[in-house]
Amino acid sequence: MRRVAAIDLGTNSTHLVIAAVDPLLCSFSVLLAEKSTTRLGERDADSGELTPQAMERTRLALRHCRELAHSHGVEEIVGVATSAMREAPNGLAFLAELRETLGLNLEVISGTEEARLIYLGVLSGMDFADRPHLILDIGGGSTELVLADAQEARALTSARVGAVRLQRDFVKSEPLERERVNFLRAFIQGSLEPSVDKVLRRLAPGETPTMVATSGTAMAVAALLEAESSRSSARLHGKKVSKAELDALVERILPLTPLQRAALPGINERRAEILVPGLLVLQTAMALLGMDQFVVSDRALREGLIVDWMLRHGLIVDRFAYQSEIRQRTVWHQARKFGVDGGRAERVASHALELFDQTKAGFHNFGPEQRELLWAAAMLHSCGLHINTSGYHKHSWYLINNGELLGYSQSEQLVIASLARYHRRSLPKKRHESWLLLDREQRQVVESLSLLLRLAVAMDRRPEAVIDGLQLVIKDRVINLQLLPLNPTDDLSLELWSLESCAAAFRDGCGYNLCCSLTTTRVSEQLRAA
Repeated sequence: MRRVAAIDLGTNSTHLVIAAVDPLLCSFSVLLAEKSTTRLGERDADSGELTPQAMERTRLALRHCRELAHSHGVEEIVGVATSAMREAPNGLAFLAELRETLGLNLEVISGTEEARLIYLGVLSGMDFADRPHLILDIGGGSTELVLADAQEARALTSARVGAVRLQRDFVKSEPLERERVNFLRAFIQGSLEPSVDKVLRRLAPGETPTMVATSGTAMAVAALLEAESSRSSARLHGKKVSKAELDALVERILPLTPLQRAALPGINERRAEILVPGLLVLQTAMALLGMDQFVVSDRALREGLIVDWMLRHGLIVDRFAYQSEIRQRTVWHQARKFGVDGGRAERVASHALELFDQTKAGFHNFGPEQRELLWAAAMLHSCGLHINTSGYHKHSWYLINNGELLGYSQSEQLVIASLARYHRRSLPKKRHESWLLLDREQRQVVESLSLLLRLAVAMDRRPEAVIDGLQLVIKDRVINLQLLPLNPTDDLSLELWSLESCAAAFRDGCGYNLCCSLTTTRVSEQLRAA
């Protein structure tokens, strides 16, 4: 593992990320994330210069960042400064002072470069598949809008409109009067239109993009809505928010004072101060783009700095291949992190996928998306052993549900965790927390595929492989499963006994009877003989 730190010196906050980079998997995991509200954007009203108070807050935050990075043994600290430092007349002088006193070489980047790094950060944590994505990052001083897919960034734009800038320039008293709200919306629309026009022109006819929102405002929206949900999740990455939900939230927030906003769950005092302008930017952007939903990404510029560092050091040769394998890499990374036996996990996953393929139509009607979730659950089903052997399936649920599975949405991650939870012992019960968090469609997936995972695990009871394949026939709600030994002389009585213990779960869970036996010939050989 190689360790690197990234600093994002923004208009509102100073962010630090310390990452462990795995050269073998060409991936990284975040070891530590720190944020300090430094408000560089609160510049002198007459001169536009950074104020002494803002610079002192920033010095203290950066000294803290440097000490944390060195204590974790990082080999390099990379950092950038964005909108506030770009525009302040004394910005470059302040950076030179930081370089001299703290040894931090922070570079001022353009809005376009900021957009590129945001794209790399989002790309590292989300599966773009074959769809274009509109990435919106609302900062303190600027808003970046990117149109990209897994192959390229088609448009990188930056507009000089941000939550801190709007609060400083236009919000003098709160709650805002309706006339002031309408003025802000019109101003935001005028500021964003050039960016919106550019990205929409780059969309091919018939393309339907996915909208991704990242950074403080988007995370605040997700936290507020999650706190109101009956199925709340610890992780906000991948959460989907509809335009209707956002509109309703804005109407509830507008009449509140900053003190009342700060009392809301998941909102601190500093975020509460600039929440309304940020919400209006997000709401206006969705309307201009014609989007009815966005997905939250907890990765942005700082993670983009880590990816850029990996690219520059040859740890990622092709960022597109890197993106296309994001789900597989993140599952393998979590498996290694929790000490999962990789060989056995692969065997269980292979059995699970073969069961999935052979039971399609006869037992389930799920597609490639659910097949991939079953694979991930099979690879990670035993990660709970990292905590304790007793009830390890429950520990697996917790670790998967609260872990960092990049490329998977919030709902997909919950399904993976639930599949691992129910691969052994009791079937789902209404009182189980893991069951209460699932919606109707998710429950259907878990009910059926957890039984297949149960069979796959039951087939692999030894340190070494003994099964060469399986053959399955479903008729009259009876599942006939035959195992093909790796060696014709192998005794598979242990595996048959283990599979028979799953019969009650099949009978009680879905009304199928399970019959298991051995065979010494594959179906293909039987057909050739016939």
